[in-house]
Amino acid sequence: MHGLINRTIQCFAQDTYGEAAWLNAMEVTGLGFAEFEAMLSYDEETPQLVLSALSGLLDVPQDTILEDIGTYLVSHENSEAVRRLLRFGGVNFLEFLHSLDDLPDRTRLAVADLKLPKLELREHAIDRFSLSVTGAVSGFAAVLVGVLRAMADDYGVLVFLERLPNRGGAEIIEIQVIETAFAAGRGFDLGARAG
Repeated sequence: MHGLINRTIQCFAQDTYGEAAWLNAMEVTGLGFAEFEAMLSYDEETPQLVLSALSGLLDVPQDTILEDIGTYLVSHENSEAVRRLLRFGGVNFLEFLHSLDDLPDRTRLAVADLKLPKLELREHAIDRFSLSVTGAVSGFAAVLVGVLRAMADDYGVLVFLERLPNRGGAEIIEIQVIETAFAAGRGFDLGARAG
């Protein structure tokens, strides 16, 4: 498992629940360390061990933690690079949705050896979509629900999202766009700002 995934879980837990909660969770895992290196590889079961420990200690369902990680990736100041990568998908939320099929390839441009599940968007009506998530990364659909919810807020769009049970090896997220001009979105500039 790519270390960037484990490092993301670590940063989310530290920023959201605090250092003590993170250290307690890592002690429960029995892994023998408390810091992940983003560019190293880890055993495939490592993220599940960490999520299970966090879930048990915090008494929060794993799916909720995963959705919160998705929200964190878009909305937290420490994840601005992820938000920028996602915002390049379109000038509005509907364009962003249509760009999701290409997200695994765009991600590999930034991190060549990070393999995300296959994403396939289907448009059922002008305001109704389904996103199929196929791949070996368990829980990725839950993370995507958080990402989609945060991106809708980022664009100022009101959406209804629902995760459906697995169908034929794919997780499905139903997306209904209720209002495209619900609120003012967050500002976004294509050019990086000089510090």
